[in-house]
Amino acid sequence: MTASGYGYYRTSIFLAMFVGYTLYYFNRKTFSFVMPSLMQEITLDKDDLGFITSSQSLAYAISKFISGVLSDQISARVLFSIGLFSVGGINVIFSQSSTVAVFSGLWFLNGLGQGLGWPPCGKVLRKWFEPSQFGTWWAILSCSMNLAGGLGPIIATLMAESYSWRTTLSISGLACVVVSVFCLMLIKNEPSDVGLPNIEPGAKKGKGDSSSDDSTLKEFLLSPYLWVLSLGYLVVFGVKTACTDWGQLFLIQDKEQSVLMGSSFMSALEIGGLVGSIAAGYLSDRAVAKHGLSIKGNPRHSLLLSMMAGMCVSLYLFRVTVTPDSSKLWILSLGAVFGFSSYGPIALFGVIANESAPSNYCGTSHAIVALMANVGGFMSGLPFSTVAKHHGWNMAFWVAEVTCIITTVSFFLLRNIQTKMGRIPKKAD
Repeated sequence: MTASGYGYYRTSIFLAMFVGYTLYYFNRKTFSFVMPSLMQEITLDKDDLGFITSSQSLAYAISKFISGVLSDQISARVLFSIGLFSVGGINVIFSQSSTVAVFSGLWFLNGLGQGLGWPPCGKVLRKWFEPSQFGTWWAILSCSMNLAGGLGPIIATLMAESYSWRTTLSISGLACVVVSVFCLMLIKNEPSDVGLPNIEPGAKKGKGDSSSDDSTLKEFLLSPYLWVLSLGYLVVFGVKTACTDWGQLFLIQDKEQSVLMGSSFMSALEIGGLVGSIAAGYLSDRAVAKHGLSIKGNPRHSLLLSMMAGMCVSLYLFRVTVTPDSSKLWILSLGAVFGFSSYGPIALFGVIANESAPSNYCGTSHAIVALMANVGGFMSGLPFSTVAKHHGWNMAFWVAEVTCIITTVSFFLLRNIQTKMGRIPKKAD
């Protein structure tokens, strides 16, 4: 009876978060999706485009950090639903606008709403799923981004051609508003909210048990591994965002590919990312089950490093081998491999930050590494587009490629660093 109760609520809650976060992500990327159609109506140069996307990235970084820190004290259900509702409403207003200043202001507000999405998801997953399943379900939920990113460019392109980019944004925004109401009804913060025993480790109320893992904020913040993870995440997320935001224009403007080919490349990237996220979560969970978590090193590191190396190789091949005459299959294959190799680490960085932190700073740990990731996302906007404006897309992607290589090598050299953040138990030598 209890098992079936968990099963029912886990299914309904997970589906609500999956659909909700799919719409979160689609409405985060609608501007990038309709960019080619929008530019036919409104004249925007590369700096304008970079300013608009960076305004969102900046707001998202701030909002996600704050909501991550506060996620332990605010209802995840309410936080998630309010963010989805506001994102939808802002997209509807955006569809009626026409100037760079208004676009930037509204996309900044979109970013603030976007930050309320993922931290509640991570909190709810931790409350409803066992630790041995955490990485897998985290990765599957993160696939909602790949679903939106994979179908989004094609849906948005076809809708923009059949109707207009304004109609595309209006419909996607209204869908967010409607689904936010269902999420408010279906999502439950933790099992005890519906009369079931809590399963989260550390949910045991014995003071003696919980205090052993508690650390002070200073002990937690002085953990070198926190900052190794943060810098790695910054680069990986920044390079991934540069490719998802600008890869389409790089193919169209520099490689002389069609608009449809550009959107197809984006879809291939996201589909590869979907597979990569699931593979990263499942395979790394198996590694943890086999070897366990120790104070030094992490069983997830080997997979993380191999995927980061895959990012470097696929980015190099994309930049160097693609020409106007390149095989469509080759271009799509590169997109799929890059997506697989970039979304896998993104899933793993979040999981590792959560499980390596002391129990009383799990939310803050994820908030910090996510903040650094979004700094990378911000840098992939205006600074990246400025390099492209003055030196060309090829040089901009070369900079991203070299940065990724340096980060991968550094992470390899630090793979056996102490991974336990905060206070180390006295019995551990």
